[in-house]
Amino acid sequence: MKKQFYNYTIEALKKDLIDNNFKAYNAEQIYKWVYENNVTDPELMTNISKDLKSFMIDNFSFDLLNLISQQTSKNGTDKFLFELHDKIVIESVLMKHDYGLSLCVTSQAGCSMGCSFCASGLINKQRDLTAAELVIQILSVQAIKKVKITHIVVMGTGEPFDNYDNVMDFVKIINYKHGLQIGSRHITISTCGIVPKIYEFANEEIKANLAISLHAPNNDLRNRLMRINRAYPINEVIQAAKDYFDQTKRRVTFEYILLKGINDEIEHANELSDLIRGINCYVNLIPYNPVNEFSFKKTDESRADRFYQQLIRRGINVTLRKEMGSDIDAACGQLRLKNHKQSLKNID
Repeated sequence: MKKQFYNYTIEALKKDLIDNNFKAYNAEQIYKWVYENNVTDPELMTNISKDLKSFMIDNFSFDLLNLISQQTSKNGTDKFLFELHDKIVIESVLMKHDYGLSLCVTSQAGCSMGCSFCASGLINKQRDLTAAELVIQILSVQAIKKVKITHIVVMGTGEPFDNYDNVMDFVKIINYKHGLQIGSRHITISTCGIVPKIYEFANEEIKANLAISLHAPNNDLRNRLMRINRAYPINEVIQAAKDYFDQTKRRVTFEYILLKGINDEIEHANELSDLIRGINCYVNLIPYNPVNEFSFKKTDESRADRFYQQLIRRGINVTLRKEMGSDIDAACGQLRLKNHKQSLKNID
């Protein structure tokens, strides 16, 4: 069976070529052809030898993803449902911002974190995605939309730090100067709070951005919303965020989904500001995209603005993310879940 080329960091490709009696510099040549020039037919790579062309043809695959469906929101957000080689389906979301095009990529097929408001966990984790399967989400969307993606957020289905090694290889590939050339400040990795991995991430050579899904300002509420909090309580998560900044000097983002009547009261805003005061961070308030299987409701705009203004009054750097894709299956895992249900119906 051929190996998926997009699994290879530059260092891994160099090693593989050297082990097969080629030169390390050949890896740079091939990377430039594939990532800079979008050439995946080795016969067209004019500066590599005939033997290396044959080796590449015999040993490497450059397959992209099979598109099952695509939804486009009225605000231009695109959601893609892709099929992997083993028929597992995943989602990617393309978002338009003032600063460029951001792709939200999936890191696992399903999720085992069990957050009580998230559609991703309604289908149990089937497996981790490989580095290649993250890379080709970008390449597939770029090919479909004929665009250049400028920003990456690993915030789709799955917990990236539960698939740590593959996600880090993915970051190396897309950040490399002859890879997709996406700068570290344009890459954000989100975690629900796996504390040991936050410390490991702080030691990575590529200083991508860290986002922590907080969603509650205290242990009692976070225990109800996020099962991970029972393993890594909120005080440990906050301490890890402080230590991360001290080591990297990179500002931390706290993600906070607003759930009507659950975590959106003024006292929650006050408690949140007390919790994170003194950390170089900002809070990203996110409107909830309702999921039929859950009873959670979206906070209305006036209530969300009140929460936002209270954080500002208390000296917290905060953004209130504009609504993106509420007219499509925008919540993480929602389109995949719909496809899964339809598949079961067809079997019946």
